Amino acid sequence: MAEILVLVHSVHGNTLSMAREVARGVESVDGMNARLRSVTPVTSALEPKKRELPADGPAVVERSDLDECAGLILGSPTRFGNMASAMKHFLDGTGSEWFSGTLAGKPAGVFTSTATLHGGQESTLLTMMVPLLHHGMLIVGLPYTEKRLTTTTTGGTPYGPSHWAGPDSDRAVDGDEIHLCRLLGKRVARAAVGLAGSPVDA
Repeated sequence: MAEILVLVHSVHGNTLSMAREVARGVESVDGMNARLRSVTPVTSALEPKKRELPADGPAVVERSDLDECAGLILGSPTRFGNMASAMKHFLDGTGSEWFSGTLAGKPAGVFTSTATLHGGQESTLLTMMVPLLHHGMLIVGLPYTEKRLTTTTTGGTPYGPSHWAGPDSDRAVDGDEIHLCRLLGKRVARAAVGLAGSPVDA
């Protein structure tokens, strides 16, 4: 079976919950499987203590995951309207994949979680798309034919699913957010199926 790589960074578990719903959407498409992976946490000079991945979290991504996937979906919490440093650090290290065109012509999507409702969801999703475009990937969003984009009172954008976690990051992913996560997974998987056998020239 072809696989979509769902690559996530999660601190409080909200983005990981979204990733699992995205994976369910991927696997609702015949012939497609989801490969859930995490980027390695990073530290700073101000906080040098090594951060550990949660025991129940996904395995750390490897280079082979990028080469073997039929599509890629990135998930990161928002950090000042941008992706988290761990996700950016991983993407900054994919120069060899960019040079060889490993991801060129494959479909991609993005999702995010924020503590506040207007905490930079859309800007985070847009900035996550930029390195994917440099890799030559084909960006898949959520169309307004999906009615929940206009009725949701929490997360949800045309650029990709989003989640409002609340000021204590303890608000669970709700029904609309789950639906939109699964929809993104399904759309990226369907795009991968459609591109199989007719790859887009890099």
